[in-house]
Amino acid sequence: MPVEGLNGARGLEALRVAVARLLLEPSTVPATAGGPAWLLSEAVTTESVDSFGSMGSGGFGDAEHAASSEDSEADRTRMIALVELARGGDTEAFGMLYDHYQPAVYRFLFYRTRSASLAEDLTSDTFFRALRSMNNFRWQGKDFGAWLMTIARNLATDHFKAGRTRLELTTDDMGDHDDATEGPESMVLTSLTNELLLEALTQLPVEQRDCLVMRFLQGMSIAETAAVLGRSDGAVKQLQLRGVRNLAKLMPEGMRDS
Repeated sequence: MPVEGLNGARGLEALRVAVARLLLEPSTVPATAGGPAWLLSEAVTTESVDSFGSMGSGGFGDAEHAASSEDSEADRTRMIALVELARGGDTEAFGMLYDHYQPAVYRFLFYRTRSASLAEDLTSDTFFRALRSMNNFRWQGKDFGAWLMTIARNLATDHFKAGRTRLELTTDDMGDHDDATEGPESMVLTSLTNELLLEALTQLPVEQRDCLVMRFLQGMSIAETAAVLGRSDGAVKQLQLRGVRNLAKLMPEGMRDS
């Protein structure tokens, strides 16, 4: 299955570049908190999340915390309004939310499970649970999508804990992203294929893997990722740094001499 969308391809390329730089300069990778300046600068780049206290149906008492991470004010207002309608039982509004967030939830679950069929099933379960729980949804100053991602992540975790299936590496149809990259890491990037990187990603600790999927492949902000993981912004930055460093360690030894 190919990487879906331009943002997914760019995110995967950004992750490859991050790993390639560590492979080329392993001595600069610290063993403790901090990290190379180029990676730290990536980690602290976050998107602002606007809050609209005037929105809300008025029956839940959380209207002042309503928020959306859409780019334009009009889109933010529209998404918040759809959530409010869905909370009130409007199934058509929930269908619109499904259309908007389904691709992101599916991509997250695909990168999490590496199985297209399993990701499809878990995506369906995610929205089914969300629909049943809309009355319980409360604004917490985060995008509605963060709540959906939390449900999706919990479903994936429960699935693997239950032992219903082994983690599958269905990478046969993952196309390599071979765009030329300027700079000293170009030779390493040539050998660091998408398939190799995604396979290594499955070997990371769960939180590090989920953090990298959300930050690089989903394009989620630090704040949004923190909301899903239930961690602080600072903890997410450290998870990102440790995750990229551990990915580099999982690469074949010969790659360091490329």
